[in-house]
Formats: sequence, C-alpha cells, structure tokens
Amino acid sequence: MRIGVLTGGGDCPGLNAVIRGIVRKGIDVHGHSLVGFRDGWLGVLEDRAVDLTIESTRGILPRGGTILGSSGTNPFRLDRGPERVRETLEKRGVDGLVVIGGEGTLGAAERLSTEGVPVVGVPKTIDNDLPGTDITVGFHTAVQVATDAIDRLHSTAESHDRVMVVEVMGRHAGWIAVYAGIAGGADAILIPEHPFDLDEVCRRMRHRHMTRSSFSIVVVAEGAVPLEGTSFELPTYELDENGFPRLGGIAALLGPELERRTGYQTRVTILGHVQRGGSPVAFDRVLGTRFGLAAVDLATAGGWGRMVSRRGQDVIDVSLEAANGPRSTVPVELYREAEVFFG
Repeated sequence: MRIGVLTGGGDCPGLNAVIRGIVRKGIDVHGHSLVGFRDGWLGVLEDRAVDLTIESTRGILPRGGTILGSSGTNPFRLDRGPERVRETLEKRGVDGLVVIGGEGTLGAAERLSTEGVPVVGVPKTIDNDLPGTDITVGFHTAVQVATDAIDRLHSTAESHDRVMVVEVMGRHAGWIAVYAGIAGGADAILIPEHPFDLDEVCRRMRHRHMTRSSFSIVVVAEGAVPLEGTSFELPTYELDENGFPRLGGIAALLGPELERRTGYQTRVTILGHVQRGGSPVAFDRVLGTRFGLAAVDLATAGGWGRMVSRRGQDVIDVSLEAANGPRSTVPVELYREAEVFFG
C-alpha cells in the first residue's frame, strides 16, 4: 500500500511526532511506502511531494513545526480542487491519505471522504477545540509556553505593583487560557465561552489589591468577548481568507481600560505565535506518536473516513463527521473551579 501524508492549517508542536509514528510503523510493520505532500492541501493540488522514509524522518521527534510544511489551503475553495486532488493521488499511486489538521483541514477531508477519496484524520490544534477527541496534538505544549510566561510575569508584576494582562490564543474556546491560568495562578481568566463584565473584573481586582496583594495577573483568550450591554466594546475585526475574524489584540484594549477604571498601573503581553513554536513537551510527543501509529493501522485496515481520537487513556477512532461537529469548549464546571481564585 502507498499512503500519503499531509499537515494542514496552523503548525503546532507534535506534528513531526505524528509523521514519525506513521512512517516507522507503516514501513517496519506493514511494509507500506509513504509519500509526504508539501504545505498541506496545496501540495496535493500542485503535486509537490517527497518520499518519507525511516532515514528522512530520523531525529524529527523533538522538532517543532512540521517537516512537510503547512498551509490553510482548502481544495473546495479553488477551481477543480477536488478533481485535482484525485488526479494527484492517482498519478502518485497513492491508495489513501492521512490528513493531520484542525477544523478547516479535517473539514475538507470529510467532504472529500464523502466524495470517495480515502482519508484518515489526525486531530491537531493548540486550541483543543476539535470535537471527537479529549485532547489534540499541540495543546499541552501551548499551555506550557503560556504557563512559563505567566510565571515570569509574576515576578515583575510583584516588583512593580502592577496588573499584567496576558493574551493567549483561543478563538472559540478558552482551553489554553483556563489551563495556563490555573497553572500560573492567574487572578482573572477571560474566555469566549463566558462573556465578561469588565466592571465586575475591576471590582474583584480592587478587592484583591485592598485585601490580599498589590499586583494581579489577568489571562485573556484572544476570542474573549464582553457581556452584551456592558460598558466595554470590541471593534469589528477584518476577516481572513477562510472567513474567520483576524483576532489578536484584545489585551491591548483591555490593559488601558483596566488602568483607567482602577488606577492600577497595567502592562500588556501578547504571546501570539510563540505558543505554536518550539520543541513539543513530552505529552505531545507521546500523543503524536500514538496518533501516528493508530492512523497507519486504521489506513491499513481500510478505516477510511475516520479519525484517530483519545478517550481517557485510550486511542480509538471516530468518524470524520463526528470530528467536524460542534466545537469542544471549556465546560462550566472547569471554569467555576478556576473562578475560585479570582479576586
């Protein structure tokens, strides 16, 4: 069997672990040949590929990013996209694809699967908001990066009696903000699932500064929104090529407003793409490896139209349709646990 592999969407730590797992087991155990497509779906559309071998994937486990490159290209947004995908696979003698990606990449994979293209999915996104799996590749590394940053900001906040506003990624879900906020001892966490009342945030902050400490750490997800009808509004964001708002910068709006309303010196740190980069933590190396092994097993068994998934401690598989359902968001119970430490 000849199996193609691609990584699509935003890069994240742990992608190379998935590729390595697919290649090692695909060749050593199943006797397959592997081909990697460059830059996500774009590489399939343009027929840009490289053979994946034991030698070419040696030493990639601790490396961040993806050796195959990535892009946000969606074949359904381009002229004859699905037809060009089929033509490339036929030309290359590829029996099926393992697609490693997030919402957009796996959404395209599901549509292609319904049209007869043999596809197996692997879930990755630092946002951890994909349905069908408890955890996605890249999430735990992003949390660790954010936690390390919060730890460092604690010392300067305490030294100068300041409020530090830390912006982390999370367009639709606040997983990174909640996990890193709890781990880093944040005094307020603002996430998309729970619209915030800035007056209430300020009230809790004043209470903290009067009774407990002279500094505060506020963690805000980029997609956090104010409670409707309250006295803080966000601008209208431009849309990207996929129709999503170009988020980023809410902390730069919050910081001055917090200082104006409370009188406390406030500084802003936007972590941005550093959360995507660097070497994956052990958890993502292990998860990526297990997902890669399971994905090549699934392809070998003809489990097309499905995605590998983690449930509890087990790696299972679910339909690609399930993987493209409503987003996985932070449950109320978890947020209430974090809220105990606010103010």
